[in-house]
Amino acid sequence: MTTPLADVAAALNRQWDLLERWLEPLGDDLLGTADQPSALPGWTNGELLAHLGRAMSAVTAAMPCPPGSHPLSLAEYLGTYPGRAQEITDTTKDLAHEIAATPQATVREMAHDALEHLVALGDDGDRVVQARRAPIKLRELAVSRLVELVVHADDLVTSLHGTVDSTGPADPRDPEATRIVADELLKIVVTRGGWSLEVVEPLLWVRLASGRQPYDVDALARALRTGDTATGVPDLGRMLPLF
Repeated sequence: MTTPLADVAAALNRQWDLLERWLEPLGDDLLGTADQPSALPGWTNGELLAHLGRAMSAVTAAMPCPPGSHPLSLAEYLGTYPGRAQEITDTTKDLAHEIAATPQATVREMAHDALEHLVALGDDGDRVVQARRAPIKLRELAVSRLVELVVHADDLVTSLHGTVDSTGPADPRDPEATRIVADELLKIVVTRGGWSLEVVEPLLWVRLASGRQPYDVDALARALRTGDTATGVPDLGRMLPLF
């Protein structure tokens, strides 16, 4: 079942609100950890914070496409990430330097502008908009931003483990947002392989699909299950990570 744009947008708002409330008390220096290495190799915690703003600003930059424009699928859109990895890193580092005086306030403003612009773009999930790199349906653009927020919220939790509480009510990862992202990433796999699979542990599956957790067949068997009781979960080692 495809999650409607309205539900994706609601999850995007919830996920940002949770993450914003979790980050705000840490201050601009993230409790003195802004310059420390993050869970993302080559990035500091401060750069990871800046990237949240950059990721959300992709919505603000989106404009309606003329009729007849051919959109990328979500899989194709996410598939452009590896080829742009150095560009994304360079842009993120430049932004982190540019907003160094007020990172929290600036990222917050960028995210709020993006959420307002998403509303302004309308409620037709099939509407094709021009994103930074290619045309994409509005729903898929919103899903891609939800992927960014869920994955990077988890990156921040890992990065700040032992410094910031992220357990129980303090967890900045919205369960429904994580579930939506897990289901969307599974659809990419199922479309390519034709298997009957469902998500059992959404966060674990998101980590495997995004390369945050090294591929392991035992972890995969905990994250997913097959709808066919006669067969096990297929080996997805050659397919993962998806981005």
